[in-house]
Amino acid sequence: MFGDTPLVMVEDAATLVEVTETLARASVIGIDTESDSSYAYQEKVCLIQVSDLTTDYIIDPLAIDDLSPLAPLLADRSITKVLHGADYDVVCLRRDFEFRIRGLFDTLIAAQLLGMQRIGLADLITRFFGFELDKQYQRHNWGLRPLEPEHVEYARGDTHFLLALREIMSPRLRKLGRARHLREECRLLERRQWTARPFDPDGFMDIKRANELDKSGLRVLRHLYLYRDKQARRMDRPVYKVIPDAVLWTIANRKPTTADDLNGLFRRKSALRRRHGHALLEAVLEGLDDERPLPKAPRRAPRRRPKTKLRTRLRGRQAERVMACLKQWRNDRVEGDPTLTPFTVASNATLKWIASMRPHNLEELEQVPEVRRWQVKDFGEEILALLDQIAPVQPAPQA
Repeated sequence: MFGDTPLVMVEDAATLVEVTETLARASVIGIDTESDSSYAYQEKVCLIQVSDLTTDYIIDPLAIDDLSPLAPLLADRSITKVLHGADYDVVCLRRDFEFRIRGLFDTLIAAQLLGMQRIGLADLITRFFGFELDKQYQRHNWGLRPLEPEHVEYARGDTHFLLALREIMSPRLRKLGRARHLREECRLLERRQWTARPFDPDGFMDIKRANELDKSGLRVLRHLYLYRDKQARRMDRPVYKVIPDAVLWTIANRKPTTADDLNGLFRRKSALRRRHGHALLEAVLEGLDDERPLPKAPRRAPRRRPKTKLRTRLRGRQAERVMACLKQWRNDRVEGDPTLTPFTVASNATLKWIASMRPHNLEELEQVPEVRRWQVKDFGEEILALLDQIAPVQPAPQA
């Protein structure tokens, strides 16, 4: 599948410097990452795969203390970086290494803009090159070492074809007049940052159905929640793999105080019961004795409103009626043009913002959150004409 393309394993600082000097002379490179999100308390990037026109590279961040030589390469906008579904890679590289990727070309977004229905990387590789990628290691624990040959082969497959995909997609995007759409979407992606919150000791209030518990149940839930986090840190495991939220809630609701009570909540020979049973009972008892005040509910922070000078003009049923008309217009547009998809017109989230803010002109439409410049250019006049029909601008009252 990879033909005569050489593979370079980058597992020491000297090789990394040599490779980055080589890649800095390239005009385009493919990039992907592998993380251990399903296996660690705090996920981390475990592999960085890179391909240029002649070679595949696999960089091992777990073997190299200083990856800073990669920073100027990734930030150099004159070198195009081809990724597939880049949002996760962008935020993870920024989170772990403060890397900024500039000059992005996302093949997943390109596939969406081309109106393709099957847009996964494996689907695109099969469609254009006739190769079936083996995805059995998609959920592999990439934090394990040593890397086996089959893991290396899987990893390099995620970047090996990216440059060729770009060569196929770029002229098709230009033919449809959507190359500028991709540039705008990729510029927005380049700004993405990691937004996960640090551990919050009051986060138990956000567990599903926590609002159904009485006060003593909430205090028990607090102690169970803190115990789980402590164990997850010790085991270096995701919290949901230590004890699921639903189990915490059930225990907090039933409040078992004896081993027999607890046994009634688990299947026979439950590994979770065997591993944590005694500690769970202690947490229940501590929670029942806890008299500290509870956090105010609901705790979820209000959704941050995007910065815009516009105000909400339509609410309630009027906004819902306008939203329904906008969706019907969008769906009719897609049905009438096989190169269009909802993504290449406007998502439901975008239409909802348009309905609530009811822009009066193209300048205001461009200020609506989620609206892209390409959407204003391609569909702005149609959207405003529709809004004028279904929600006419009311004249200002006479003084």
